[in-house]
Amino acid sequence: MHARARRASDGRMDPIAPALLAWYDRHARVLPWRTGPADRAAGRRPDPYRVWLSEIMLQQTTVAAVRDHFRRFTDRWPTVEALAAAEDAEIMAAWAGLGYYARARNLIACARAVARDHQGRFPATREGLLNLPGIGPYTAAAIAAIAFDEPATVVDGNVERVMARLHDLHTPLPAAKPALTALAARHTPQDRPGDHAQALMDLGATICTPKSPVCGLCPLRAPCLARLNGTAALLPRKAPKQPPPLRQGFVYVGRRPDGAWLLETRPPRGLLGGMLGFPGSDWSDAPTPAPPARANWQDTGAEARHTFTHFHLALRILTARLPQDCIPDRGHFVPATAFRPASLPSLMRKVHDLASHHLAQG
Repeated sequence: MHARARRASDGRMDPIAPALLAWYDRHARVLPWRTGPADRAAGRRPDPYRVWLSEIMLQQTTVAAVRDHFRRFTDRWPTVEALAAAEDAEIMAAWAGLGYYARARNLIACARAVARDHQGRFPATREGLLNLPGIGPYTAAAIAAIAFDEPATVVDGNVERVMARLHDLHTPLPAAKPALTALAARHTPQDRPGDHAQALMDLGATICTPKSPVCGLCPLRAPCLARLNGTAALLPRKAPKQPPPLRQGFVYVGRRPDGAWLLETRPPRGLLGGMLGFPGSDWSDAPTPAPPARANWQDTGAEARHTFTHFHLALRILTARLPQDCIPDRGHFVPATAFRPASLPSLMRKVHDLASHHLAQG
């Protein structure tokens, strides 16, 4: 299980990969999508479908948030062909809670492209993977390395942090990204590149953490320049962030006497695209009221607050008891027996929870 390391410019063997892989063989995290080092040594190969699915789910999301979703997805759709054959609405509902819903739309498009154009087999190279919908440079490198043993350089936030500390690089992010990627490439071995990539991720997640790194347990403590210089806790440096702006909007929660809820499917593009939710207005500095049906809409005084990547959002909640024969200007009624709040995106679940209390009092 020894890695064939790269040689430095002076001819010496790079010690990073062997030390890291020896640590990984003992301390690798057990994750539902991972083929661990013992299984790899026994000849078991990672399933590219599971690697791809986990990498898409893990984008901008934590491991803790992904575990249960991953298990549910793979229980329900164990192969890429099964996922490709599923209804869009089923997949979007199963995705609820993971956020960044454009990923779910790209997931659907990618699964169908693999099933249709590649006979259900993912391309085995980084370049081939980049041609698939929703797969960018990082994801392509991760799948190529982990699933196909291509010595691709995989750089996420954990790897950036490890590299910045290992080389005591003080250039602030995001300007430091090219240099950190070049440093990571220098240490990527020809053998076991997938295990190496996962080892760096595990090291950043468990030892070389953002705060209070446990340098005494780190397999790279000897060559780590930040440890030697006492700067590990300061790295990586980040350029100051501007506070995100606040956008506002109105959201309308209506029910008929039979308990049906008025919902609408959002446009396929944009935030929460293709997801089911309560009708609302635009989201802006000065939103325009846009009730979806003629009714006595009551301002609850409550706001559903949510943070997206680039802005905060505050939705003013209005509720109404709608007549049984109501014909809405937009949206459609979902019977109470078919309505599942858990299938809504998290923002709309917040709206539902706040509005339900007001409707119960009305």
